[in-house]
Amino acid sequence: MEVLSAQGNIAQFEADCVVVNLFEGVTRPGGATGAVDKALDGAIRQLIASGDFTGKRNETALLYTHGRLPVPRVLVVGLGQREKFDLQGARQAAGAAARALEKVKGVKRYATIVHGAGVAGLDPQEAAQAVAEGTLLGCYRFRKYQRETPEPSLEACTVVEFDAAKLSSVEQGIQAGTVLAQAVNRARDLVNEPANMLTPVELARRAQAMAQEAGLACTVLGEDEMRELGMNILLAVSQGSAQEAQLVILEHAPAGTEEDAPLVLVGKGITFDTGGISLKPPTDMWKMKDDMGGAAAIIGAMEAVARLGIPRRVIGVAACVENMPDGKAYRPGDVFAGITGKTTEIISTDAEGRLVLADALGYVARFQPAAVVDAATLTGSAGIALGKLAAALCSNDDALQEQLLAASKRTGERLWPMPMYDEYKELIKSDVAEVKNSGGRYGGVSIGAKFLEHFTEGYPWAHLDIASVVLADKDVDPITPKGATGFGVRLLVDFVQSA
Repeated sequence: MEVLSAQGNIAQFEADCVVVNLFEGVTRPGGATGAVDKALDGAIRQLIASGDFTGKRNETALLYTHGRLPVPRVLVVGLGQREKFDLQGARQAAGAAARALEKVKGVKRYATIVHGAGVAGLDPQEAAQAVAEGTLLGCYRFRKYQRETPEPSLEACTVVEFDAAKLSSVEQGIQAGTVLAQAVNRARDLVNEPANMLTPVELARRAQAMAQEAGLACTVLGEDEMRELGMNILLAVSQGSAQEAQLVILEHAPAGTEEDAPLVLVGKGITFDTGGISLKPPTDMWKMKDDMGGAAAIIGAMEAVARLGIPRRVIGVAACVENMPDGKAYRPGDVFAGITGKTTEIISTDAEGRLVLADALGYVARFQPAAVVDAATLTGSAGIALGKLAAALCSNDDALQEQLLAASKRTGERLWPMPMYDEYKELIKSDVAEVKNSGGRYGGVSIGAKFLEHFTEGYPWAHLDIASVVLADKDVDPITPKGATGFGVRLLVDFVQSA
């Protein structure tokens, strides 16, 4: 579906439907909604008075105009309480509208006002971006392997701005929101792919294809090249798989930034995780196709960074491996030295993500980065601590942590900071190596992060444990459908833009 822009009066716009909004508790609508209500002889006020519509967040009601407007239908979407409304509310309102109209057979093209840019006081460009994001994220479906699927019902959404002086800002917002939503949906596609289709080599191939389209430099290292670099901790995880590991390096360096210290984004890309010799329980193991969600987020974020033309050097690294058990698989008790020369003892082969990231974090030191952020489906402990409502954040740099928390607030992709106490080091001390890859049941999020920190050298670093938010068991809200969420793409792009 396309998201377009136009200048004009929404009450006079020609389409299959127009979308207006209402805050909770309002009995006499104003602005564009008031103009539509007046043209409909108070139909929206009657709807409110009847108690059939309250303005509750993401609530929708469809009205028929009976020739009193150039459009046959009006959809009213609730914005919730005015004092709690923000850009995330605008995204969700747009997503709720798109989802509601998908179910109306006669609607192909519709128009909407810019949610939040009126009495809510949101910046028009940011609000328009949120509307574009919400519209396209809400309409996402993954039906690639279904032989009979319905054609998408919606063809276009036009964002109508009354004030001609604001139209340019609205257009810029729509363009940015479209790029971001498409990048999120690319990450969703990757995570939703079955593991027999998305091997490490195939994931690298798709990253290369995206890089060529978006204008990114792309380098892919195979196992021989990684072995020459001494990346033996990462390669240990790959030993039990017939699929070759890949290290994907994507670079965005606009003219004049080529020598700048880059921001580096690193993603865990375990295309399937059986747990290896430390085999996972069979129940729900199919979900382990999502264990490359960190890599997917980095690939999506790098696409958006390139297409938005962000004027700074950014490098994305995806460590792509499959974790399988066979006669060549690594074992509990094995010891490996990685690219930094540091050694680790394997306690659990199901704590493989931190091993892959250990060498990836060691590798990126060569870029002398300004900061490094990794994203990984690292621990079940993240979900135990935070549920499916937020990702865990660990960092060795307070300023970097605050930048990520600010990006989280703006994008609505929640992060919650977790402790990095020095005492966690004691839990990963090994009797036969420098560290061990598992430190027990309690404090798992911070222990995993402390292990990763051991392999970071000379740069500010933050870790996003996205294990509990990368895959949704049901529709979470109007912009987060069941299945892959694409969590982290918008957050990382916002971080890069504002860092």
